[in-house]
Amino acid sequence: MATPAASSAPLIEKHTIGYVPPEDRHGKVRDLFTLWFGGNIAPLPIVTGALGVQLFHLNLVWGIVAILVGHLVGGVLMALHSAQGPQMGIPQMIQSRAQFGSLGALLVVLIAGVMYIGFFASNIVLAGKSLHGVVDSVPVPVGIVIGAVGSGIIGIIGYRFIHVLNRIGTWVLGIGIVVGFGYIFTHIQTDDFLTRGGFNLSGWLATVSLAALWQIAFAPYVSDYSRYLPADVKVSSTFWTTYLGSALGSSLAFIFGAVAVLATPVGMDTMDAVKMATGSIGPLMLVLFLLSVISHNALNLYGAVLSLITLVQTFAYRWIPTAKSRAVISIIVLLACCFAAVGASKDFIGHFVDMVLVLLVVLVPWTAINLIDFYAIHKGKYDIQSIFQVDGGIYGRYNPQALLAYAIGIAVQIPFMNTPLYVGPVSAHINGADLSWLVGLLVTSPLYFWLANRDTSYRRRMMGGKLASSL
Repeated sequence: MATPAASSAPLIEKHTIGYVPPEDRHGKVRDLFTLWFGGNIAPLPIVTGALGVQLFHLNLVWGIVAILVGHLVGGVLMALHSAQGPQMGIPQMIQSRAQFGSLGALLVVLIAGVMYIGFFASNIVLAGKSLHGVVDSVPVPVGIVIGAVGSGIIGIIGYRFIHVLNRIGTWVLGIGIVVGFGYIFTHIQTDDFLTRGGFNLSGWLATVSLAALWQIAFAPYVSDYSRYLPADVKVSSTFWTTYLGSALGSSLAFIFGAVAVLATPVGMDTMDAVKMATGSIGPLMLVLFLLSVISHNALNLYGAVLSLITLVQTFAYRWIPTAKSRAVISIIVLLACCFAAVGASKDFIGHFVDMVLVLLVVLVPWTAINLIDFYAIHKGKYDIQSIFQVDGGIYGRYNPQALLAYAIGIAVQIPFMNTPLYVGPVSAHINGADLSWLVGLLVTSPLYFWLANRDTSYRRRMMGGKLASSL
């Protein structure tokens, strides 16, 4: 669905966390498919997908089944967040003030910002390694800087340019990964391609969790890329284009990583395995993945910057930053990440995965609360003006019901956790499988719904306020 604003929309985005008025809405729902399909065919999901056979010792068939189950389940939550964008017209993180209060939302916003800075730093390391793999004379640190600058330019230009690049990337990367699959399957270099590994319940559950958490990790910023669509687009259309694009693109990337490591000798680095497994087209695949990681990483920078702006705006509520402010903060984040990535250890990606697993423990109950509040409590109707007020307007500075459900949602996950910092007793009993995210969702969702419906004073404030989905 296009609007007249589409042809006149500026290339450099002028909005940051502010409400997008109807006259500035533009784009088509199908752009969400290309954004999340093209954006997920990249080195980091390939490396993550390979863990199912490398770390958890699944064979090809059970690895593929686990990957598909995880993405199909996690993608539902991710796409439900995306469907909020056109109705709200504001970024996901600032919308959290309507559930947690203006100050109560700070912790979740901070965690989301840290996670996406981690994503950005990890991806520029992969960009540096990919560039070094294509051109040996380019040292990895130089490649890191080049990758960061490329992503920075895209992120600073903003929303419309990100969508344009991913429309192109969907075709180029989609064809590229199909060709890559074809080459690998016709040039398998191992005798145990189909027999290496096997089925073990803990490894299968762990791989399902990795795939599901990959999708849930997008939740804090997925609606940032649908908020410019016209407010009258169908919720179902936004959901399905996002869901199919993200689940399909990420599943292909995860499976590609598993196939590449099974087609090469045991013990190889995943991206080295990709280069060897794809033989004569290996350099071309690395170039495609390099371009992909630079383009996709712009989303992580963009999301991190919006989170940081949301944190500052909580205390400087009269400040609605401009494109210039967003550019300055982007450059600061970029420089800090370059410094950290260049000086990081060789196991930077491994440390990053560990960090994401820890942070997702506190993001999962936020996902449950946000979705229940939007779809079951408020049914998409919010007072946008209150969201931007320092005292939270009708939503207040804190929402005790949301904070209580959030704390309990974190606590119930602890026995089921399996992270570098802590392994829960239940997880240890089932050979290390991490089911904390599933428990967190199943407990937090009904708990918050019950608490929110029991809070009669809160409901009276809602009835007295001007509930609207636009200004």
